[in-house]
Amino acid sequence: MILTPADSPRYRRLRVGNAVLAALHLGQALVILALANDFSLPVTGAFLDGPPGTAPQPQETLFDLPLGPAVAAFLILAAVDHALVAAPGVHRWYAGNLARGINVARWVEYSLSASLMVVLIAMLTGVADLGALIAVFGANAAMILFGWLMERTNIGRERTDWLPFWFGCVIGVVPWAVIVTQIAGSVADGGGPPGFVYGIFVTLLVLFSSFALNQWLQYRGRGRFRDYLFGEWGYLVLSLVAKSLLAWQVFANALVL
Repeated sequence: MILTPADSPRYRRLRVGNAVLAALHLGQALVILALANDFSLPVTGAFLDGPPGTAPQPQETLFDLPLGPAVAAFLILAAVDHALVAAPGVHRWYAGNLARGINVARWVEYSLSASLMVVLIAMLTGVADLGALIAVFGANAAMILFGWLMERTNIGRERTDWLPFWFGCVIGVVPWAVIVTQIAGSVADGGGPPGFVYGIFVTLLVLFSSFALNQWLQYRGRGRFRDYLFGEWGYLVLSLVAKSLLAWQVFANALVL
């Protein structure tokens, strides 16, 4: 019988861990869907009605985004990812990738779920324009995909190529710059978002930065981070904490019946 990485006890523990995380994420999503009210946030747009240089039409509400289902969506995306990598067949692919120093499934899921999370944070601070929200989503997704490129580029390399990491850090600042600009503008006008939004902003900014720190420590290879699987557990914990905190902070302050 030929043994693969998936047959190792360490990878079997990861399989169990992913299965547990799938259940936790899905359970939270179902609770929020069951208990949330119908609170929604507007998505607006203003479009040209003439040649370039013509003043755009006034902002109009294109649609309302229900916040409860949107929060549940990023939890469900995480649940699907964890369930898939724990599933028979897929787990062997997942373990084989981890043995090479890459987790493709992680980056695909994060590019969707984390980008949706940042869009919701931006909307809670008052960013409503459809074009701005698409740009926020796209910039965050690009940051995540640079993380994937960082791992792919450095498979089998003796000397780490840091360029994808630093490019990701640069583009990753953009969504947060949009959010800070929105908050600063609101405060300058004598308003500003409610206190819980500041709490969400600070909490998620710290946690999102921790993902970059986790990858940096992996490639620095110091201490326990020399073991790629230790860093993988770090991603799993950070993902659960970040998604759960955002979900319940939003629920407690905006989605309670």
